[in-house]
Amino acid sequence: MKIKVLMVCLGNICRSPLAEGILRSKADSSNVFVDSAGTAGYHIGKGPDPRSVEVAQEHHIDISRQRCRKFKEDDYFAFDHILVMDRENYINVCALAPSEAHKKKVRLLLEGTGLPYSEGPDPYYGGQEGFEKVYDLIDKACNVLLPELTSSKKQPHEK
Repeated sequence: MKIKVLMVCLGNICRSPLAEGILRSKADSSNVFVDSAGTAGYHIGKGPDPRSVEVAQEHHIDISRQRCRKFKEDDYFAFDHILVMDRENYINVCALAPSEAHKKKVRLLLEGTGLPYSEGPDPYYGGQEGFEKVYDLIDKACNVLLPELTSSKKQPHEK
């Protein structure tokens, strides 16, 4: 069975599309399915921010065909791991949890990675350098995360 991972940020146009693309590029698609969503519905149906697309392309990852969608309660049943970019998104996602047990599927993407950040900063209001920084943080987090996910055999990370 595939391990199903959902990456979540606010608008699903900057961080979570990058996280989806990065993890997808590193994972064996026969073992890991990756998707992304946002906690807000500002950009439903639109593509990722052009700056996210650009920084991904610089690393030979194409996220241009992704489309934004909003996180929904059903995602708790469809995904084994729900990885959020910051505490605000963590709170918003957990608020939709159908039970306390479902909340155990949710964690901060950067948490426990050994990086000097626990949250992925939102690059939306900054310049290209913010997108490059977020790409680098997510890339490093995915390098730590992937072995954990593939060895977990669908067991959510315990908080």
